[in-house]
Amino acid sequence: MSNDYEKIRITWDDVEKAEVITPIPVSRPDQTGGDGSWGSISPQPNAFTAVATSESLWLKGWFYLGVAGFLGAFLAWAFCEPSFEDGPYKGWGNTMMFPLMAILMCVSLGIVESLVERSWHRAFLRGLAAAGLGLVLGFILWFIASIIFNLLLRTMIGNPRITSIPMTNPLLWICRAFAWASFGVAGGLIFGIVEKSSKKTTYGMLGGALGAALGGLLFDPICLLTNGGEASRAIGMSILGAGTGIAIGLVESALKERWLYVSGGPLAGKQFVLYQDIVTIGKRQANTIYLFKDPTIFEQHATIEHRAGKSLLTASGPVVVAGQVLQAGMRHTLRNGDILQIGRYTFSYAEKERTTKT
Repeated sequence: MSNDYEKIRITWDDVEKAEVITPIPVSRPDQTGGDGSWGSISPQPNAFTAVATSESLWLKGWFYLGVAGFLGAFLAWAFCEPSFEDGPYKGWGNTMMFPLMAILMCVSLGIVESLVERSWHRAFLRGLAAAGLGLVLGFILWFIASIIFNLLLRTMIGNPRITSIPMTNPLLWICRAFAWASFGVAGGLIFGIVEKSSKKTTYGMLGGALGAALGGLLFDPICLLTNGGEASRAIGMSILGAGTGIAIGLVESALKERWLYVSGGPLAGKQFVLYQDIVTIGKRQANTIYLFKDPTIFEQHATIEHRAGKSLLTASGPVVVAGQVLQAGMRHTLRNGDILQIGRYTFSYAEKERTTKT
C-alpha cells in the first residue's frame, strides 16, 4: 500500500511574505449607558461573589454616624466656646454647651442615615422629631450627668466634703467618663426612636454610651497635653461626638441578625439592617428601603416579612432571586447568601447563624 501523501512545505520565503491580519476588536455593550445609568447587573451565584460597583466609605454605617456625631458635638462647642469661662464666673456658654451638644448630636444622628439614602422627606421629618426630643433630653441628661459626676467623685475619693481633685488623678477621668456616657445614650436613643425600632434603640444606647465614655475618659489627659481648657474642650467634645457615632455603628453591625447588603448599584456598600417585621422596598420615600432614580422600580416593589424565624419575600414587581425571576404576587423564602436584583440594584441577603440545641 502506498503511503505517499502530498506534503505541505513552508520555506523562509513564504514566511517573510506572509501577511498578518489584525483581528477586529469586538465592542461590548456599555453597561453604564449614555445617560449615566448603571445598566443591568446580572445575578451573581452567591453573596460572596457579588462585587460592589461603586462601594464608598461614606456608605459605611460607622463612618457616616461618626461624622454626624462629630459635627453635632463640634458645632455645639464652636457656638458656646466664646462665652465659656474657666474661672469662677460662669457665662451662658457654660450652661448651654452640653445641652446644645446633646441636641445637635441627636439631630445629626437622627437624620444622617436618611441623607445617605437620599430620602430628603424622611430626613426632614426625622430632624424635627430629633430636635424636639433632643431639646428635652439635652437639659435632663445634663442635670443627670452633673449629679452622676459629683456622686461618683465623692464616693471614689471617700470624702463627701471634697468636690474637686487634681486633673492628673485617674479617678477624675473615670468619673467624667461615666457622666459623659449619658450624652451618648441620648444620641443612641434618638437614633432608634426615629426608626421606630426597639432593637435599634437598644443598640444605639449601648453604642452611644461606650463612645461618649471614651470621650470623657480622654478629656482630662488631652487637657494636660494641650495645657488649655479651650483646646481640650474642642478635642474632647469632638472625640465624644465621633466616638458616639462610630460606636453606635459598630455595635449595630456586630449585633445585627438579618440584613441586606447592597452589592451593586448607586448605594453599593450600604447595609440595611432588617429590624422591622415588615420591610418595604420601592421608589417611594416612605418605604423602609428607598431605591431612587430607576423608572423600572415600582412605588412599592417588594416586601420582606419576618415570620416564624424566616424572611419571606413577596414581589410586587419583577425581582430576580437566586437566578429566578419572581413576578407580582410570587413569594420566596430568603436563605443566607441569596442574591436579589431589583432594577439596577443588587442585594446580598444575610442572616446570623443560629445554633440549635440538641
